[in-house]
Amino acid sequence: MPTLPPPFDCAPFIKEVGRGARGARGLSRHDAQRLYEAVLDGRVCGVALGALLMAYRIKGESAQELAGMGEAADATMHKLAAPAGTTPVVIASYNGARKQANLVPLLALLLAREGVPVLIHGVRTEPGRVTTAEVLQALRIPLASDIATAQAQLGSQGLAFVDTATLTPALAAQLELRRTLGVRNSAHTLAKLLQPFDGPALRLVNYTHPPYRDTLIEYFNVVEPVANPGVLLARGTEGEAVADATLARETLWLHEGAARTMIESAPRLALDPGALPASREAMQTAAWTQKVLAGTTAVPAPIAAQVAIIARIVHGKP
Repeated sequence: MPTLPPPFDCAPFIKEVGRGARGARGLSRHDAQRLYEAVLDGRVCGVALGALLMAYRIKGESAQELAGMGEAADATMHKLAAPAGTTPVVIASYNGARKQANLVPLLALLLAREGVPVLIHGVRTEPGRVTTAEVLQALRIPLASDIATAQAQLGSQGLAFVDTATLTPALAAQLELRRTLGVRNSAHTLAKLLQPFDGPALRLVNYTHPPYRDTLIEYFNVVEPVANPGVLLARGTEGEAVADATLARETLWLHEGAARTMIESAPRLALDPGALPASREAMQTAAWTQKVLAGTTAVPAPIAAQVAIIARIVHGKP
């Protein structure tokens, strides 16, 4: 019989973070790391785990707590190597499209065409939403079944999708708790911060709730300063890191302790019918994406701007 890991007493930690939105106190980086190591290792019992995740759902994670949790998550992750002579881009894709078409695959394919290798990690399916994985499959782009395959695809086609269960099974188990709890938890925030390469990579990180903007700036610039090529931070498009096809949003480049505005906010664009996919369904999104790649449909201006900025950063010409 396998030996079960010893249980972890997280009552003292729940006491700190579970006092409600006003009374809760953040943990130190060290304590957050210890706690989340136990969570990922399966040493926190179900009742305590539920209480902890809901407490953080109400309180939110501080930059120090994200740093500690991130260290714990990073230790469970399989790492990849970038193709020789390249700086890869990492796109976390965990939301999918609920109203608009999911254009993450278009962004990734445009970058790959510019010689920028792209690793997408995320979920294969999400109830009620069209995921990046589903659009890639509609484009007949195979998903990586393991890390070795993802590594090979990065070298051969400049694009790979690997699901979270392959990249870091422990974190994937935490993501799955959404189906039990009915709401997202800290794992959904941590997943968007992962750096799966063993060398420099540019991460596209998005936020949904405005307060997280300041928390993430503090995290990447103060608590866990990122070196070049750093992080591109912007408000998500339905929680995805691709630019909104009709709206330029503020995009910050965080690196070496500084925040530089690369794209300014602008009014929403009025597009002609046919300029975007007719629906959010995977097959229609894939067909429209192929038209854009073939040059018969224009790349939406905000996405073209995003591609140009990313290419400049990874090629060392920001």
